[in-house]
Order: sequence, then C-alpha cells, then structure tokens
Amino acid sequence: MSQLAARLPIIAKGLVEASKPKLATFVKYAKVELVPPTPAEIPQALQGFGQLIKSTATFRWRKLTVKEAWLNTIVGVEVAMWFFIGECIGKGRIVGYKV
Repeated sequence: MSQLAARLPIIAKGLVEASKPKLATFVKYAKVELVPPTPAEIPQALQGFGQLIKSTATFRWRKLTVKEAWLNTIVGVEVAMWFFIGECIGKGRIVGYKV
C-alpha cells in the first residue's frame, strides 16, 4: 500500500501532463463553437431556414446524393437526441414526471 502512496504524485503529474494538449484543443474549439449567436447571425439563420422551406416545397431533397442524405439523417438524429436527453435531464428521471 505504501508503494502506491509513493507513486500517487508521479501518476497524478503524468495525468496532468498528458491531458494538457487535449484540454488546450478543447478550449480552442469551445471558444468558437460554444458561444451563443450574435445579433448579426440571426438574419443568416432565418435566411437559411427560408431556403430549407423552399427546397422542401420544390422537392430539391430528391436530388441529394446518398452521402448527403445520410449526413442529413445523422444530423437530424443528433438533434433529436439533444431533445430527448435534455428532457430526461430536465425531468430528473428516464420515465415520467413527478406529479
């Protein structure tokens, strides 16, 4: 047991040194990707939504390649999972609400 206690500071130092590059990469991307939209970006989002509605009405989605359709499906599933997982976190349980 004393050998483990003697090695613990060395192991902790190694873990900290190994995680520094990964943490720096995370912080780099988090500063860009995890910020809320600015007021200047809201009209762009509305324009993109309008184009989505127009492409749906004109059946432009039928001209997608299999790769594009597959990627769109994966993104849709990801957004659905955000919703369902957020609901579970908000409820505090998997099934049902506290009444």
